[in-house]
Amino acid sequence: MSTAKNDRFIRALLRQPVDRTPVWIMRQAGRYLPEYREVREQAGDFMTLCSTPELACEVTLQPLRRFALDAAILFSDILTIPDAMGLGLYFTEGEGPKFKTTISTASDINKLPVPDPADKLRYVTDAVSLIRKELNGQVPLIGFAGSPWTLATYMVEGGSSKSFSKIKALLFEDPASAHLLMNKLADSVAVYLNAQIEAGAQAVMVFDSWGGALTTPHYRDFSLSPMQRIVDQLTREKDGQKIPVILFTKGGGLWLDDIANTGCDAVGLDWSVDIHLARKQIGDKVALQGNMDPAIMATNSEVIKQEVSRILADFGHGSGHVFNLGHGITPNITPENVAALVDAVHEISEQYHS
Repeated sequence: MSTAKNDRFIRALLRQPVDRTPVWIMRQAGRYLPEYREVREQAGDFMTLCSTPELACEVTLQPLRRFALDAAILFSDILTIPDAMGLGLYFTEGEGPKFKTTISTASDINKLPVPDPADKLRYVTDAVSLIRKELNGQVPLIGFAGSPWTLATYMVEGGSSKSFSKIKALLFEDPASAHLLMNKLADSVAVYLNAQIEAGAQAVMVFDSWGGALTTPHYRDFSLSPMQRIVDQLTREKDGQKIPVILFTKGGGLWLDDIANTGCDAVGLDWSVDIHLARKQIGDKVALQGNMDPAIMATNSEVIKQEVSRILADFGHGSGHVFNLGHGITPNITPENVAALVDAVHEISEQYHS
């Protein structure tokens, strides 16, 4: 027995039969929703919104009130762990996340603590507990974290980067220190995700936003290997329920076999991957999540419906598909187009599950 009234999402991740293809959207709680913008303004700044469990709960639930989504995802940020390590996360309007302190040497890395989720990250687990209670079994709740490589890029670069020159220099010049950093981050992420599971998360996802920027040897060493280390440490069952694990590397189409072989339950696909070929390649091992180009959301309901139809047909019959965008929804989208997407997935997918 599942603990959610609608457990399509969990069943699809475990490649069990479903009546329709489940759908949720990366960044489904976000600036495209007027009600989100109101709460964000009320909070005063993004970190207050993330670190106040009642506000994080409210914005997590907002998209579920509007759309027939099959999962809720905790409202938080991928950079909570480096912040809890003492690097001082802050956000500047139009520039994204920054850190007051960056790391560059083996000595800096050695000093980093593995944060105790019950202490510095308590606001996240409190939010998870509260959201799970408020959901009242309506749909499953997804917990998440950033991948070690992705977290490390921000910690070494001090913020977003296009070239990743500082962190890549570390990988090339001092691989031992880079490995130490990735292992420390992997252990921190595993502890953090297990704390989210303990607090009520029913599936967890690792976001590897920048893995696609690496060479194949560096991807395997510094992105995939730390994610494998996380997967190996995760709680995979709680209260008799399986806890599925999703790994998502943006730009990771080259390494689908490697990702599927980690023992995760599902692989997230960005829009550059052919979902039909991905299913042929790894669909016997894992479920697939994705992978509509988020840019389509700026068009109209007819175009959205056509693209939904194409992706569902490309995946084909049977379970093992969670419909999503190939990356996060952008702030300029109308809620009406999101409704069109969710409704189209549910209506069109029925024929593939009979």
